[in-house]
Amino acid sequence: MRHITTFAGLPVIEFEPGIVDKLDVEGTPRSAVAWRISADYEDTEEAFRVLLDRCLDVVGGESVQALVIGEWGEAYDTPPPLHLLVAARARLPHLRALFLGEMTGEECEISWINHTDVAPLLAAFPGLEILRIRGAEGLQLSPVRHMRLRELAVESGGLPAGVVRGITDSHLPALTDLELWLGVSQYGGDVTVEDLAPVFSGTGLPQLRRLALRNAEIADQVAAALAGAPVVPRLEALDLSLGILSDRGAEALLLGQPLTHLRRLDLSHHFISAELADRLRAELPGVDVDLSDQQEEDDGERYTAVSE
Repeated sequence: MRHITTFAGLPVIEFEPGIVDKLDVEGTPRSAVAWRISADYEDTEEAFRVLLDRCLDVVGGESVQALVIGEWGEAYDTPPPLHLLVAARARLPHLRALFLGEMTGEECEISWINHTDVAPLLAAFPGLEILRIRGAEGLQLSPVRHMRLRELAVESGGLPAGVVRGITDSHLPALTDLELWLGVSQYGGDVTVEDLAPVFSGTGLPQLRRLALRNAEIADQVAAALAGAPVVPRLEALDLSLGILSDRGAEALLLGQPLTHLRRLDLSHHFISAELADRLRAELPGVDVDLSDQQEEDDGERYTAVSE
């Protein structure tokens, strides 16, 4: 993975005091940037606190709409100091987008990134509209009520089922985009189709328009469940990319309920045969079907795009 260059529709800029002066000279509003804060891996929580305070002092917390949190110290051993963000909530009155754990594999492998319960963070920022999290080791989401969150994404090499249950037990009436990287069992991914049933039912997330169940070892089972899922007719985009989707899953999608209403169907990084791929394109002529990055089995084994 590479560092992102945009987030929440804004260019990502690494915070350093000099960059603020440069933006001021260029006439770029400080609110038109997603500010990235990243400490060194050997830094302490106190070092991260100083960096966060300095960013809010120099940029002006009232100008910050989007924050991207990179390293906060030993991310492979320590969860992010969310209490520091919660404590700074009064200084961030307009924060609407937050990315936790935006690190490359060289900084910390995705399945090593530690987290904790993010519910207090959502409670502290009722105006948050976008929350993206990379890593799922220790991640929890106690059921919350949040009226503004529109986009929720968890990138992982293995997603704990408890996180899915926390989402489905929460009250998120504004959520239009849900993206979950289910991953593999070797790295803690124990989500089952039964765990996803409340999402598939379409009742708990009334505004959902994009559903992305990516990087899944159980991609074929997910596809089979979606073939008759009540949530599908209201979706505009369905994403089953990065996983090990095969002809079995592709056949289930073709034999299931109509998908011609979709704007986009992303199946990239897949194990679908050329014949089934041609059928998908032919039977969904008005849909942007992404079947790029076709994979081949390795000694009979199929692998997701992201695991460690």
